[in-house]
Amino acid sequence: MKFLSTKNIYTYLLLALPAFAAAQSTTTTSGSGVNAIPTAVPFLNISPDSRSGAMGDAGVALSPDVNANYWNPAKLAFLENNNDVSLSYSPWLRHLVPDVSLAYLSYAHKIDDRNTFGASLRYFNLGSIQLIDANQTDQGIYKPTEFSIDASFARKFGENLSLGLTMRYIYSNFSNGAFISGAGQQNKAGNAVSAGVSLYYKKPYGNNSLFAFGANISNIGNKISYTTTGPSYFLPANLKFGVANTWALDDLSKFTVAFDINKLLVPTPPIRDNDGNIIKGSDDDVSVPAGIFRSFGDAPGGFSEEIKELSFSPGVEYLYADRFAVRAGYFYENPAKGGRHYATAGFGLKYDIFGFDFSYLIASQQNSPLANTLRFTLSASFGGTNNASKK
Repeated sequence: MKFLSTKNIYTYLLLALPAFAAAQSTTTTSGSGVNAIPTAVPFLNISPDSRSGAMGDAGVALSPDVNANYWNPAKLAFLENNNDVSLSYSPWLRHLVPDVSLAYLSYAHKIDDRNTFGASLRYFNLGSIQLIDANQTDQGIYKPTEFSIDASFARKFGENLSLGLTMRYIYSNFSNGAFISGAGQQNKAGNAVSAGVSLYYKKPYGNNSLFAFGANISNIGNKISYTTTGPSYFLPANLKFGVANTWALDDLSKFTVAFDINKLLVPTPPIRDNDGNIIKGSDDDVSVPAGIFRSFGDAPGGFSEEIKELSFSPGVEYLYADRFAVRAGYFYENPAKGGRHYATAGFGLKYDIFGFDFSYLIASQQNSPLANTLRFTLSASFGGTNNASKK
């Protein structure tokens, strides 16, 4: 159990009252630093599974698996089994707190050769927190909760192209409903609904080689608020796009190189003076559609700062006999926009219908809150392949 003041809750986990986070926090729940573009519920952009987690968080254009529910739901249309399920677990921010974790359950069902239904549940456990108010008065123990539930539909359009649609419900509760003294506000749980669209294209060529491109726009939804009359905050609307190329080295061996680029579709906060007046940049108190379009050109530092808002994920995978995989990758986020940069490695094993994947994160600094992060994934395929094999 953690014993944290309200300030420390913001400091380490960006819990209730995000209005204070920018001044008081040292890291967000995603592991980025406080100079990252602020959003509510950053747990939605934490990579959940071990395969992509071992490849530097690259996954938009990788060969389809059931965790495409997160990376690119359009890929679900190309699954080879009628039913796939996986469960992933990762202890999170272990250098800061001992009992924070992310769990992810993903399922896919082939309706027929062209259409696939997917669903997933993401649960972010923030442990038990001893609350203390500004006067150091004990406010009791509270267990914050965050989760999201997704439903996706993917459809093939021809033999090489698929599109996907996703709906998501988000619940985020960081408080025990306490009244904020002097602010005239009551804490409450945040609720939101979002949508996403995705695309996947693959092109076989040469000697059993394959090129693939993918794109996924997610978390386009209403702003979320944690108080009855206070401000509301953007969801982490997000654009991922990437490419992957797989070469068949021989009859048993395959080698894949993947590269993803990621960008948040939320406005960049302007630079303000001590009186709150904007001296550089654009007002970020705008609607969700306006925030999405502004996110491509509102950085106070101009184009050079816009480029810094991109993060990059190169990764590689060696697969032998479709049974054993070795993976590695790297994730880079500009120091001015969060500062996450780390190497990753892992492996995968498959026996009959079951699979196990593991990944390990090697942070550039050992005092990083993400250092030595582990991910574990168990998966299974069942129900045959009759729907996938129809032409």
